Amino acid sequence: MLIILDRDGVINRYHGEYICSVEEWLPIASSIDAIARLTRAGHQVAVATNQSGIARGFYDHLILEAMHAQLERLVEALGGRVDCIVYCPHHPDEDCRCRKPRTGLLEDIRDQLGLDDLHDAIMVGDSRKDLEAGLAAGCQAAALVRTGNGRRTEKELQTAPLGPVTVWKNLSAFVDHFLEGAGH
Repeated sequence: MLIILDRDGVINRYHGEYICSVEEWLPIASSIDAIARLTRAGHQVAVATNQSGIARGFYDHLILEAMHAQLERLVEALGGRVDCIVYCPHHPDEDCRCRKPRTGLLEDIRDQLGLDDLHDAIMVGDSRKDLEAGLAAGCQAAALVRTGNGRRTEKELQTAPLGPVTVWKNLSAFVDHFLEGAGH
């Protein structure tokens, strides 16, 4: 099965400020371990992240790629892997196809991994736009984590429900439940 993750607030700490360097990219240790556990159990993991800081001039593609290389090194050190990382570098006003809640990033993941569709995928995020993108792209489910923007998003979902969304303390708690249900 494919698990698609948002980055900021799900994999790394996020407090609403742009993360502009590798030094500012601080992983959530339990999330790194959770990714490794998923892939060691035979599942694929992809990352889909909006990164408008590039369009805003806060950092460039090379810095972002260095952050992602750090993520991959940390996961590989625990015996796991990240199968695919895609990002939207555009400003929200650019009306691109890839910025979540649009589905372009998830379609790119589908194509890069050679999948026909995303019906066997689960989208995990900390914001409504992550969940909306996953459900609109045809993922079988969406999961909200309470890290990052998750607590605020959970409150929003109480007044404006989205559909089949489960809520978890963090990525590790989601993975615990998922792997238990998958029999691994």
